[in-house]
Amino acid sequence: MPGLVHVVDDDASFRTAIERRLKKAGYEVATYSSAQHLLDRLPDENGPGCILLDVRIPGLSGPELQGRLSELGSTLPIVFLTGHADTQTTVQTIKAGAEDFLTKPVSSDQLLRAIERAMAHHEATRGLKSKLDVVRAHIATLTPREREVFELVIRGQTNKQIGNAMGATERTIKAHRHRVMEKMQVQSLAELVSLAERVGILGGMSSNRQTP
Repeated sequence: MPGLVHVVDDDASFRTAIERRLKKAGYEVATYSSAQHLLDRLPDENGPGCILLDVRIPGLSGPELQGRLSELGSTLPIVFLTGHADTQTTVQTIKAGAEDFLTKPVSSDQLLRAIERAMAHHEATRGLKSKLDVVRAHIATLTPREREVFELVIRGQTNKQIGNAMGATERTIKAHRHRVMEKMQVQSLAELVSLAERVGILGGMSSNRQTP
């Protein structure tokens, strides 16, 4: 799977060597001498990509850059690469979502396997994000009345219960419900509930119900 690898390392000779190695394997490569350099040219996430990041770099460290990118909503997987591995940093960065943690010198096989896994992970994340964006766009097309019916339907209420709650006839609710299913492009209640769960509507509502 081709893709773009962003290499962040303050060692110029290492950047050159890694760039050559990755390009030979078919990847595009962008190199950065510091974390700030990458932040100044924030990577585009429209195609498959990942970040190969040194732990100890002048200025912002690798783990600090990881935190900053997370705050910015970046979905690019990070593969850490360091000459000074320690258990605490490894655990900290993996817990914060790093894809892998490699120690220099790293074999080509080990490096390329980690990059390949990171690229596959990014493709899956991007695919899910675009699906969720489509679901949110469908929800945005619902009228306020339809949105109310939608939220009551996914709570498991019947047409009769919804009608009583909204002061409408069962027939009216049935018509609203039909339009909600059409706009959300689903065939069943199970699908509708699943979509609501995935975009966080259901979770947010259930936690609201538990609040006294």
